[in-house]
Formats: sequence, structure tokens, C-alpha cells
Amino acid sequence: MASGPATNTVNHRPSRRLAIALLPLLAAVASLPTLAAPLKIKAPAVPEIDWKPCFDSFDDLLCATVQVPLDYRKPSGAKTELSVARLLAADPKNKIGTLFLNPGGPGASGVDLVFNGFGDYLNEVLLGRFDIVGWDPRGTGESTPIRCWNSDDARDSYFEGLSTFPYRANQEKDYFARYRNIAYRCAAGKQPIVKHMSTADVARDLDLLRQAVGDERLNYLGYSYGSFIGNTYANLYPKKVRAMVIDGVLDPKLWSSGWQIRADRSSTAEVLEEFFHQCDLAGPDCYLSGPDGSKARFDAILAVGRRQTIVIGEGDDTFEYAYDELVGDAISAMYTPEIWPSYADFLDLLAIAMQGDKSASKQALVRHRAIQQKLRDAGPVQRSFYDNSLEAYFGNHCADAAYPSGFNWYSAISKYADAGSFIGPSWWWNNAACAAWPTARNRYTGPWKTSTANPVLVVGNYYDPATNYAGAVATNHQLRNSRLLTYAGWGHTAAYSGRSVCTDDYVTAYLLDGDLPAPGTVCPAAANPFVYAKTRAKAGKAVPMPMVGLPTLRPQRQR
Repeated sequence: MASGPATNTVNHRPSRRLAIALLPLLAAVASLPTLAAPLKIKAPAVPEIDWKPCFDSFDDLLCATVQVPLDYRKPSGAKTELSVARLLAADPKNKIGTLFLNPGGPGASGVDLVFNGFGDYLNEVLLGRFDIVGWDPRGTGESTPIRCWNSDDARDSYFEGLSTFPYRANQEKDYFARYRNIAYRCAAGKQPIVKHMSTADVARDLDLLRQAVGDERLNYLGYSYGSFIGNTYANLYPKKVRAMVIDGVLDPKLWSSGWQIRADRSSTAEVLEEFFHQCDLAGPDCYLSGPDGSKARFDAILAVGRRQTIVIGEGDDTFEYAYDELVGDAISAMYTPEIWPSYADFLDLLAIAMQGDKSASKQALVRHRAIQQKLRDAGPVQRSFYDNSLEAYFGNHCADAAYPSGFNWYSAISKYADAGSFIGPSWWWNNAACAAWPTARNRYTGPWKTSTANPVLVVGNYYDPATNYAGAVATNHQLRNSRLLTYAGWGHTAAYSGRSVCTDDYVTAYLLDGDLPAPGTVCPAAANPFVYAKTRAKAGKAVPMPMVGLPTLRPQRQR
């Protein structure tokens, strides 16, 4: 997950006195009683899955559409459809069961994750002992989707002229009004799924899928927002857990209460500080470093960008690099330490260009475009002709968490976010879409303290820009018999990312045999990203790129 929509794709995402004034409110939120008890329902019928080959040439890759209750209060009533894909276990004679995957979001496709090679990779790593299943959570992708625009062009037109977040006071009201209105746009279509997209219902769907594939207990690997699905499932169905790995972990209390900003206001900036630290340690291997340090050079760029739009390029080929885009790029880069050397090179060229060097300005634009393309290439190829991940994000998160409805609250909390770091407001303002979006009747907001039939493995990075380490620690404390595995490095998520063999080995042993790392286990960080990149370059090799915020992207099957 990112714990929010991608900041650089919004066109498709205090003062001391005010901070002090908010403290009583924050303390009150932290101590609120749970709001929604587990829904007591009559058990719905277990659906049958009619698996068929997804493609003519791959009979081990199977697809299906599964019908589940739209409203679990009415389990025999209307249905909604889930898109599901399964890669068959390579060693069926020794099969343990089915491993379900979720890549986060909310709004990301588990089917796309399997299609893009991660299923093949897991089949190999886990010795062919699991069927690998990805599904598109309700409202997402090829499952009965939530749609608030008729086309990409219509959606882009809706956001035209709007910054990715309001960084000037005079931008706030228009931004708030435009985002708040998304709820009315989505409701106007009278789509039944709009009222039934809570994570609790996603977890209920997952339990039906578990039963449908014939597993007595669940095996699950969830990343980012997928950790919240796992956490919710564990608390709703604690006796049904065989093995559950949650990586890039959200604190469920913060996420479900609408106060994720308490973590987001500073988490990305803390990783950015580590970016500067590693850059300065690398010295000449990081072009952004200098006599005054890399942070000083970045701060100078930031200060100019806050005052005016920076133009890069040459002649007719130029790009207006606004402050919100500068912040969005910083967030995107912090997800992926593999991109840090290229990002530092770009910032170095940008700093030189701002001194009037036209050649550097031209090179900066070329480098910026190359980075954006590299990040796009690292993402999964989508099957859908229309990407509804933005609507799916709001449809799910706004259903789960209650947010304030008035503009003054959003403006005030933005100042609280800004007091955490200059990146804080960027995370906060997207939530304005929830200002008019009703929470779901079927949502689950706790309690989060349970003991599962088998321990959950919680994986957290010291420097994760989207789901900070504190979320993993909090979850480890809340899930009473869970075990925390720490990766001492950088980036969003760790397991099977190509960053830590140590982490991968522990996760694999746990999934296969239930073996847990010793309490307090910390896997060491990978090599300094800047030094590593230069070493690879000297050897004529590129740095392997993981999927952005997700596990490593493996080569696609040719179809």
C-alpha cells in the first residue's frame, strides 16, 4: 500500500499555537472506544469456483469470477463479483494449501500481481507447495468495479488545473470542494457496490474464498494496505489463520479512525533524512553531496520551488516543475531506494540549472523523464481498459474511516500535518474525498487485540515512507501472539523485494513450516544504494528494479 493514492498521479490522489490546540483532540481520538462490533451474520453459502485457463497457452494459470454477498447482513440477497486468478502449485503432491496475495492500495489488483510474474516467483521460492491466488478486492479492477467517471479523459478533465495538494492557502477551498464532490459523483451513479466496500467485507470475501478452495485455515501474504486486510481478517477469524505475513504494516487503530496522518505527517520525511545521510556517506558516489551536505542543496531547491515554479528544459521542450510535483517526486523516490541514485543525479542537475546553466537544465529534464519512465515500467501491467484505482481507494478507505466534513477541520489538520514535515499536507489533503462519503454499516474498527490460532508474522522496515516502522510495532503489540521481523533498511515493504535475503529466508521458512524468527530479530540493511549503484555500473550491470511499493517485478509471460 501505499497508505494513500500515488501522490504523483492525482489527476487520476501549525503554527505552534494550532498544534497545541489540536493535542486534546488527538488524545481523545487515541482513547476512543471501538465503534463497530463484529457483524453477526448467518453464514453465507460457500461459492463454487469454475476455474478456466486465463490464456490458451498457460493451463496452469487459471481465472474465475466468484459471486459473494453484496451485503453480508443479507447473505442470501444480491451478489457482487470478484475476479480471481490462481497459479497451480508446481508440486501438487506436497501441496500445503493456497496462498492468497494482496498488493495494497487500497485499489491495487491482486490478479495483476499474479499475472505480472510474482506468482511464478513465489511458486519457485516456496518449492511449488502452494497454489498462488490473487484477487481483486470488491470494487477494484475486474471485480464489480466502482466507477465515478466514464473514461480516463473525463477523470483527468475533472482534476484539470488542480494541484496535487494545496500548498498555498488560496488553493485550499477549491481543492476541498473538488475532492469532497467526488463522493456525490460516485453516489449519483447509484452503484450498489458504493455502500459495500469496507475492509471488513473484503475480509469476509477472503474467508469465503478460503473455504471455496478447500483450505481449513488461511495462508496469506499482504503488503501495505494488504496488512490492514490481514489484520482485519485475523481479528474477525482468529481461529482460521494458518500462516499470515503482513509487510509494510499500517497501525489499524490509526487507519480505521481516520488518523493515519499522525504517522504520515513525518514518516516520509524521516526516510528523506536517511536518503541525505546515505548520500553524504557515499561522497563522490552521490552527485547531490557537497561541502554543505546534500540536505542543504535540497532545501535550497525546495525554498525556491515554494516561491515560484521552476522551469527545466531548453527551447520549446520545457517543463514547469511546480512545488507540489517536487514534493510528489520526493515521496515516490523514497518508496524505492533503487531509484535514489538517479533521483540524486536529477536533484544535482536541478540545483546547477537553477544557477543559470542551460545545459544542466536540459539534462535535468531528460533525467526527470527517465526516472518517471523507470517507475512506470516497474509497475504491473493492468488488464483493465479503465484504471479505477482512484475510486477504489476512496470507496474502500472512506467506508472504513470517519473523517470530518467541514473545510475548517481540513485546513486546521493540514497545519498540524505541516508541523510534522513539509511532506505532511500532501498525505492529508487526499482525504478530503471522504468529507461527504458515508462510512459503511459493515465496517470493523476493532478491537484489534486477539490471539490467532497460529502466530502472525509482522514485517516492518526501519525506513518505510508510507507505512512507518511504528505501525509494525503497534500491530505486533496488538496481535498478542504475533512475531515482529525487522528489516533495518529502506523502501516500502521488504519481503521478496530483492532487498534482503535474510528477510526472504525467514518469511519462506514461516510460510512453509511455521518457523518463526527469534524475538527481536533484525535483518541488516542492504548496501548503501549510491555505492551499490556505482559498483553495478562499473560492472556494466543495472540495479534491479522492484515493483514500486510492491514485491519484485518478475519477467512477464509472453502472451
